[in-house]
Amino acid sequence: MTFSQVLREENNDVFQAIFDHPFVDGIGKGDVPAKAITHYIKADFEYLNAFMRIYGIAVSKCDLREDMQFFNEQIQFVSNSEIHPHHNFCDHVGVGYDELQGHPLPPTADHYVKHMMYHAQLGSLGETLCALLPCPWTYLEIGQELMETYKPDQNHPFYPWISFYADEEVDSITMEMRSRLDKIAENSSLEQQQKMKEAFRKSCQLELSFWEMAYTCEEWPVKDAVFSK
Repeated sequence: MTFSQVLREENNDVFQAIFDHPFVDGIGKGDVPAKAITHYIKADFEYLNAFMRIYGIAVSKCDLREDMQFFNEQIQFVSNSEIHPHHNFCDHVGVGYDELQGHPLPPTADHYVKHMMYHAQLGSLGETLCALLPCPWTYLEIGQELMETYKPDQNHPFYPWISFYADEEVDSITMEMRSRLDKIAENSSLEQQQKMKEAFRKSCQLELSFWEMAYTCEEWPVKDAVFSK
């Protein structure tokens, strides 16, 4: 069993909890509260900006040019391709995409970004990969799960979102990240592997919390004060 297979098996409980979450299941049913969708997009836009920055840090940890090229390609994918599922959500709720950009991160998303940044700044490339990987991996399996369970057609309100994440391109990215992680793990000590496992587990937990954050429209308990000059 490869290292990434072990990770998937050890975190099956969290993956299943994500599939069962009312926001995720609501995507399959075509019924998600509009407020939850807008809250999700506000947070996810800024989260993905941070994700691209962390890919950039991963580039700085690479020794081989082919590895640098891979992470650079992922920055381009997030920047140019992942806007499509966002547009599907925006069109559904009738809100312009530009209106949902530039908002402060809610507590859970803020914590998630700082968790990934911590491992990227202070950890190994393996830790960085483990902190990043649950995002594309869980979304791939969400797309596949919703396709299998609900069999949406093009008349489904969230068909573009579901089909995007169930697509071969997301599968290819996930498998490539897993392959690179497996190679790193083969040459890592048990202590290093444990740090990688912890980074992966926390990111899986935070993926689940991100859906809950969006569904409940989580905000900071006390709004930021407006200071006069």
